[in-house]
Amino acid sequence: MIGTLINCIAIIVGSGLGLLLRKGMNQDISKTVMQGIGLSVILIGVMGAIQTQNTLLVILSMVIGGVAGSLINIKKRMDQLGEYAQRKLTRGGDSESTFAKGFVTASLVFCVGAMAVVGALDSGIRGDHSTLIAKSALDAVAALVFSSTLGIGVMLSAVPVLIYQGAIALLGNAIAPLLSEIVITEMSAVGGLLIMAIGINMLLEKDINVANLLPAILVPFIYFPIYQLITG
Repeated sequence: MIGTLINCIAIIVGSGLGLLLRKGMNQDISKTVMQGIGLSVILIGVMGAIQTQNTLLVILSMVIGGVAGSLINIKKRMDQLGEYAQRKLTRGGDSESTFAKGFVTASLVFCVGAMAVVGALDSGIRGDHSTLIAKSALDAVAALVFSSTLGIGVMLSAVPVLIYQGAIALLGNAIAPLLSEIVITEMSAVGGLLIMAIGINMLLEKDINVANLLPAILVPFIYFPIYQLITG
């Protein structure tokens, strides 16, 4: 858990610096920076999505994840969280949508990818925190940039990082056989597609319902063990 805790602290510190930087931005600068971040987020998403070796699985993940997320209505719960955070944390400085956008964007960027999974496994199984420490440096810079325009929701993304990477680290020996290279690749590809959607929302001010698509990331993790069980 040490590596994960370092990662969370780095996100919080980077976000705090970004919030301080945000106070010095006028509206025109903030809009331009937001567009630049949108382009960068799309690039991150593309780099993850093109790694897929099974396009049909990515499509299936989106369909199943979208149905599951809509039934749970994750978006509504995120909006409620945004309203609560606005009342308790922002003192009127952020809108609900800005909070949710910052929270979901940062959570996906910080949690999706090989470094998060492999680093957490190394930390939990072998006590090697080097990968997560390197990831912490990258996440701190990203948190600074994101929070400078998206607000305090970015800082709270440290919570899902703690839960996600912490769970992998603590359950490392049990789940390591299930997190093969192909599983991690396809989970990253699905996550990359969702990150692309966030970038499009930021850049073009669209309303792709990314929150309700979040369960799609888990589909490859479930799919491969079932597939191997059926095919023997």
